[in-house]
Amino acid sequence: MASLSIRNVRKVYPNGNEVLKGIDLEIEDGQFLILVGGSGCGKSTLLNMIAGLETVSEGQIMIGDRCVNDVAPKERDIAMVFQSYALYPTMTVRENISFGLGIRKVPKAEQKQIVDRVATTLQITHLLDRKPALLSGGQRQRVAMGRAIARDPSLFLFDEPLSNLDAKLRVEMRAEIKLMHQRLGSTIVYVTHDQIEAMTLGDRIAVMKDGVVQQFGSPQEIYDNPSNLFVAGFIGSPSMNFMRGNLVANGHGPAFELEHAGQKTLLPLAPVQAQDPQIASWIGREIILGIRPEHVTDAQSARGSEVSDSNGSYHPTEVGCTVELTEPTGPDTLVFTTFNNARVTCRTHPRAAAKPKDQMQLAFDLSKAVLFDAQTEERIS
Repeated sequence: MASLSIRNVRKVYPNGNEVLKGIDLEIEDGQFLILVGGSGCGKSTLLNMIAGLETVSEGQIMIGDRCVNDVAPKERDIAMVFQSYALYPTMTVRENISFGLGIRKVPKAEQKQIVDRVATTLQITHLLDRKPALLSGGQRQRVAMGRAIARDPSLFLFDEPLSNLDAKLRVEMRAEIKLMHQRLGSTIVYVTHDQIEAMTLGDRIAVMKDGVVQQFGSPQEIYDNPSNLFVAGFIGSPSMNFMRGNLVANGHGPAFELEHAGQKTLLPLAPVQAQDPQIASWIGREIILGIRPEHVTDAQSARGSEVSDSNGSYHPTEVGCTVELTEPTGPDTLVFTTFNNARVTCRTHPRAAAKPKDQMQLAFDLSKAVLFDAQTEERIS
């Protein structure tokens, strides 16, 4: 295995289109990196540059201690798993897995040992004599992974490998890929547009937009402390709620002005926020309050709860609302309502959720809320 270092990497096409605008990422040996973002953000271009399928306009790509900018793909010691599986239809599973070994002139006896070991790891031993046409989508993806594992590369590259699978298979294959990583201790770069894949698989996530890494960190760090409005909205399902409103003075500190059906309520900030001088400087100005659905819940469940830190204790604030829509999910029910002219999603206990058009008391826990500049959309705190 090997570390990966991407240093000020840019990609500019002859027509002047700049797809990557100075990417800097450092991945340790054995880490699982997720490149995530919407279509056109540059994540697949970056993966292709690591693979050697695209040239580097500026900067360096290091695999281990070797700069690979001018190294041919076959000499980079990488293995790539594609969205389309890319299996040879006339070959059996065994032949597909061993194909690269044969090209490298690995002895037949050793090829068999490697294929058997890989098949056992991926639980596809019973499929070795079948051809791809007789396999399900999930089985084909396992074979594609097996072919990559058999090469024993320094670096695995995955290009949206689960996009062609149905929802149930995607969940199963996510687990398979994670188990593979744990067994092999492999270094992996994985491209996806699915933020759930990013959160569940990665050790490190690079959230990309318009050829720029918006934030790079661990899944929990990015979830709890997004650097800007784009990252906050992209990571998390259901998405973070965003409400524009004024930050006002309220006796003991700043409070967010909440409006519903013509009625205004003040949401006091938690002590750790209220005592932040940077936040205090925003009193009297418009901000965007970001709060995740799990921090807007039914008042009954929240009563008696208290958040404490070195700055003091905080009780969630109760606010009445009119329920517009509900979505039962089993363990909880999503309740939708409107505050500050924005649709707000609340995660509530199933038995506490009111019916559409009924009134309901919600509890806002601002101890995990995030505040953004309404103009730049960058995080204030």
